[in-house]
Amino acid sequence: MAKFTREQVYTEMKGTGLVPLFYDADITNAKAIVKACYDGGARVLEFVARGDFSEAVFEELNVYTINNLEGMMLGVGSVTDAAQASRYMALGANFIITPVFREDIAKVCNRRKVMWSPGCGSLTEIAIAEELGCQLVKLFPGNIYGPGFVKAVKGPQPWTNIMPTGGVSPNKDNLNEWFNAGVDCVGMGSKLIKKDANGYYDYAFIENTVKETLAIITALRN
Repeated sequence: MAKFTREQVYTEMKGTGLVPLFYDADITNAKAIVKACYDGGARVLEFVARGDFSEAVFEELNVYTINNLEGMMLGVGSVTDAAQASRYMALGANFIITPVFREDIAKVCNRRKVMWSPGCGSLTEIAIAEELGCQLVKLFPGNIYGPGFVKAVKGPQPWTNIMPTGGVSPNKDNLNEWFNAGVDCVGMGSKLIKKDANGYYDYAFIENTVKETLAIITALRN
């Protein structure tokens, strides 16, 4: 079961402002990526469930995280139905993120009091998700909707909490657009978890970029 409550997870997401996300089928790579993000200051991370046997990878990764990275909150993204969400929660996922809004996922997560963040693309979807207890809406793909959509939503619904994923870059200008629009945090994948020209992860780059991104977010908020 989840080690952290949904309130703790949301508070940490909002507090740091950054949720790194990635998928890799190699557990050695996965552990090194989580460690690099942790050393860079991230305390929430989304493991993207996109590959075959990803549940087995997540299980070992979460055990490693619990035993070695105190305070790191590991969750799962790209979850597509309630059965999949239940399996990952049984493996200790601290939150569930979905590419679309699904009521069946909301119900199983609420039953276990695990935070869930659905991908929403309209005020109607957002309103229904919030009626079902959603604390943080995922705006995906963020590059399609853009900061202007966030501003438009926050007008009639200033209470809505939004996390764009896709189209978010670890640079001041891009981050300033999103946070100035009113997002609570941002999800960042390929712009953050990069491989070099030879196809290998640059863990020092990941750690430093996470650290720099968090510093930018902190400065933008002050």
